[in-house]
Amino acid sequence: MRSRNHLLLTNITMLLLAITGCSESPQTGRDGNTTHQAETERLPVYQRWYKREQTELGGLLFQQHCAVCHKADASGTPNWKETDAAGKLPPPPLNGTAHTWHHALPVLRRVVTLGGARLGGTMPAFGGKLSSDEIDAVLAWVQSHWPDKIYAIWNERNSQ
Repeated sequence: MRSRNHLLLTNITMLLLAITGCSESPQTGRDGNTTHQAETERLPVYQRWYKREQTELGGLLFQQHCAVCHKADASGTPNWKETDAAGKLPPPPLNGTAHTWHHALPVLRRVVTLGGARLGGTMPAFGGKLSSDEIDAVLAWVQSHWPDKIYAIWNERNSQ
């Protein structure tokens, strides 16, 4: 029972994150700067959590398993916020220009492991194909494409 309740809570949390936390339109503050601009200008560049070897392995795995949908350069689908004819969300960019950086590492791991179908997308589950170390390698490669300012915001939000 506890496991089923935990899974339900996890699914609800991920759905709420997808619905409320993924807006890409920055807000303008009183100083005329966008919220993202103001945040990024005051944040230092952080040491990233992954190693170069992980990004190398992750790049190979990404090309093998993910590039067919998210494109070889992780640029994804241009209209990733619009549902397709079947009512599904297309693959978003993973290069720091979409919503991926809004989510903590454990959430990103769960999405790759369990897939994105239950969140309104079509991404299959990779938990049966990739080990947890391989999933981390893919996520390292993805995050290596994030600009330093985006990574700094992500790191600041997730270190609290």
